[in-house]
Amino acid sequence: MKVFISGNIAQVGVKQLEDHGIEISRWEEDRQISADELIEACQDQDALVSVGPNKINAKFLNACKHLKVIALHSVGFDQVDMEEAKKLNIPVGNTPGVLSGATADTAFLLMLAVSRKAFYLHKKIINGDWHNYEPTPELGIELNGKTLGVFGLGKIGLEMAKKCAGAFQMTVIYHNRSRNEDAEKEIDAKYVSFDELLAQSDVISVHTALTDETKDKFSMEAFKKMKPKSIFVNTARGGIHNEKDLIQALEEKMIWGAGLDVTNPEPMKKDNPLLNMDSVAVLPHIGSATEETRDAMANLIAENIIAGLDGEKLPHPIW
Repeated sequence: MKVFISGNIAQVGVKQLEDHGIEISRWEEDRQISADELIEACQDQDALVSVGPNKINAKFLNACKHLKVIALHSVGFDQVDMEEAKKLNIPVGNTPGVLSGATADTAFLLMLAVSRKAFYLHKKIINGDWHNYEPTPELGIELNGKTLGVFGLGKIGLEMAKKCAGAFQMTVIYHNRSRNEDAEKEIDAKYVSFDELLAQSDVISVHTALTDETKDKFSMEAFKKMKPKSIFVNTARGGIHNEKDLIQALEEKMIWGAGLDVTNPEPMKKDNPLLNMDSVAVLPHIGSATEETRDAMANLIAENIIAGLDGEKLPHPIW
């Protein structure tokens, strides 16, 4: 059996596949593989490990309907045409659970960095702009006792909420499609409407999947309803916020700051205005980028591939 890996995954996963007698081919170039190149690379393969933003759309799936399994190097699966995959009976798996802590750590880091203008002030040092002590310029805002609003209180959102409640005694409110009663009991979170989330939150942290319903959910209409001193954090998918509207909302002081691990588009261009705003912190989609988490993700990927190639049910399926 043969598997094509469209990028680099942790060696523990590669070894797992090799130990199972699976022959591995890998994309070696220092750029994202194109859609046509991915189709071509999979023609003589039995399985695909999809790393990065590859579009597993109807065109790909029909050109590669011989694949026995597709394993994603992610929890999110908005890049996959799941209806077409089901129709063609191609099992698709992801890596749930193992990256919740690391991604929540990134959201927490961004929230704190934004609150103290850390990225902007660090750049001032690099640019030689650290002069005499002044007690009032470039002040941040404190987080103690503030209200955290979680948009998408699943595993990652819950980890973020626990960190904020523990470190800063923040009150937690949230909005989901349905209530998370277990989380309500664990951290005393309160379910609110989306408009109430916008109006009451001092920090809004996004932890939901990108769907037709959530695409551009945070646009000008939403930003206008947020507190002028509020912070917007997104570590989920860049498409959930409208970046042009976010820039305008920050420029016009509708909100105080933003912390982004995901952007729209990705990669972000170096002349993006967000990169030079004092109360903005941007990271290059590193939410799960720890050695421990990437090892765990690679293990789940290997388990999905091995099960799929053996004709068994995937242990970590999307469907």
